[in-house]
Amino acid sequence: MSHSDLPAPCPAFYGNPLTEVYRDQWLLAVHKPAGLLVHRSPIDRHETEFALQYARAMNAGEHVYPVHRLDRPTSGLLVFARDPNTASLLGKALMAGAVQKSYLAMVRGWPQQEGVINHPLREHPTDRRCKDEPQPIRDALTRYRRLATTEIPVAIEGYPVSRYSLVALHPATGRKHQLRRHMQHISHPIIGDTNYGRTKHNHYFAQTFGHSRLMLAATAMVFTHPVTGTTLKLRAEPDASFMQVLSIFGDILATRGSLP
Repeated sequence: MSHSDLPAPCPAFYGNPLTEVYRDQWLLAVHKPAGLLVHRSPIDRHETEFALQYARAMNAGEHVYPVHRLDRPTSGLLVFARDPNTASLLGKALMAGAVQKSYLAMVRGWPQQEGVINHPLREHPTDRRCKDEPQPIRDALTRYRRLATTEIPVAIEGYPVSRYSLVALHPATGRKHQLRRHMQHISHPIIGDTNYGRTKHNHYFAQTFGHSRLMLAATAMVFTHPVTGTTLKLRAEPDASFMQVLSIFGDILATRGSLP
């Protein structure tokens, strides 16, 4: 089943920040806004709202099972299984690298037209109480492609002009903060990233657009349906706050049509 075969996205349920992207007997895919945790975490014990509970509300109160994660500040496509067996099957496909994931990001500078970032990453402890304990280093690989560039006449960090790029990111592994850490590793950090980004650039965009957000969005997933065996292509367009910041690219993006 291709994206063109899917029904039009449903609007968010009343008071529910999630927007339905796809639903069948076994799966529920939604668009998650930036700033919402997927599920309860020991790192954010004080939080009371999670994508998991909102997805359950969209599932008539029945349990849903997250099969992958999105960082709290990352917006975009999030897939839940509607039963434990489907969750297990899709989880195994993810672990085997059989799920293609695509992201859009706006980064500082002009990276190469395309490239592969093969840079191992040290795992992050899930509990802050273990932050001083040694953590294993895991292989991590990300492919990227530059989609558009722009240069604005604003002096930041001592340069008379500032350069930015829109890039497509395709992680082959699923390490925590992998895309954010990999873009920092090649000196093209994602705008709005308070952990791995550049503070002065982040402040400029927060002041210019009146809000601060990580410019990273999960836009597509392609995988074999764990039950029907058909190819499923899911897509979630970037939300309004993401597109607002992309206005700095002017007509460059307007001539491209829909984003990849």
